[in-house]
Amino acid sequence: MPSVGRGVVGLDLAGSPRRRTGFCSLGPGLATRTFVLGDDASIEAAIRSARPRVVAIDAPLSLPTGRRSLDVPGPPHLRECDRDLRRLGIRFFPVTLGPMRMLTARGMALADRLRDLRCPVIEAYPGGAQDLLGLPRKGAGVERLRRALVRFGFRGDVERPGTTHDELDAVLCAYTGREHLARRTLVLGDAAEGQLVLPRPRRATRPRSPARRTAR
Repeated sequence: MPSVGRGVVGLDLAGSPRRRTGFCSLGPGLATRTFVLGDDASIEAAIRSARPRVVAIDAPLSLPTGRRSLDVPGPPHLRECDRDLRRLGIRFFPVTLGPMRMLTARGMALADRLRDLRCPVIEAYPGGAQDLLGLPRKGAGVERLRRALVRFGFRGDVERPGTTHDELDAVLCAYTGREHLARRTLVLGDAAEGQLVLPRPRRATRPRSPARRTAR
């Protein structure tokens, strides 16, 4: 397990433990330490090692009000924070649609375990952060996104060519967590239902609508 320092942690969580989960520990000066993980035990061990002030997870961490299970078909499909994303022109997949169900279930379970450990958790969305910050989404090219993050000011592992898209999305999650601690974020949705956090744009800009729907 790579050693990480205290800071803010971002997770680009995969729906399945057989797929890669991107991990980023973000320190002072936008210094990044990134790697990929698999199963829940390795993810939780990395988080305990980092001792973060907050963990920002790219996964839905709540269900729409009135919905008790992901297994029951039919509405409601959207949370208030999802409707807020739509009003901002940011595209997304609803938590109840196809593979998002597995990701939602895993995200909610992980968030519950972290909260039991008294580790603050927020829901992040790197695709939305990229839109608001004027950064390309990974669909435009992983290397293009990596270089844009370096120009933005990130240092450390993000400067390494070959960094995976999972790690790059985790970097945006960690940045969202850092900005949230500094109270420089947009908090979407209803607290009783579950909220989603996005970084505020550095300058006034109109969010870009991606050319196609993008899963997390």
